[in-house]
Amino acid sequence: MSVSTAPTSPARPATLDDLLRVEGKAELLAGRIVRFRPTGYQPNRVAGRIFRSLDEHGETTGQGVAFTDSMGFGVPKLPSGRESFSPDASFYVGPPPTNRMKFVRGAPTFAVEVRSEGDYGAAAEEAMAAKRADYFQAGTLVVWDVDPIAECVWKYQADSPDQPVRFNRGDQADAEPAVPGWRMPVDRMFP
Repeated sequence: MSVSTAPTSPARPATLDDLLRVEGKAELLAGRIVRFRPTGYQPNRVAGRIFRSLDEHGETTGQGVAFTDSMGFGVPKLPSGRESFSPDASFYVGPPPTNRMKFVRGAPTFAVEVRSEGDYGAAAEEAMAAKRADYFQAGTLVVWDVDPIAECVWKYQADSPDQPVRFNRGDQADAEPAVPGWRMPVDRMFP
């Protein structure tokens, strides 16, 4: 989730169409394209394992679609200025875009944010809390904050955002009510 901002044209704010032309992972915040640094080995492996499990669940149940890193979700402009999300892994229950080469219009039902090397410390905690608030305001039901160093998952729910549930090794993590019936062993997330 480590970010770096890139200037956009001062003549006009960037749009979702501009974002579609950006190479690599980025999001649209307050008319600016915010690029994300490439992730490291462990965070990428963790996100990949979560995606694979979600994808299998979606295919088995026919209820929702899993997405990998860099999937764009365009949302109406939030008070924070955010107009898009690009979680590390996600699950979406809703209609596909009319043009399947474009972003999904709407928030992910379930979003996974896997911490990268720079996602620790007070400033990172504030940024992640602000992003979670944006997710919930946009309509996401559950957000996971996955910590590859502590090897745990924090589950935040829209209806109780200040009461996270911690899943540790030996636990079965869930994303209820966003992904009914899906569970993933925490041990399986961390190679």
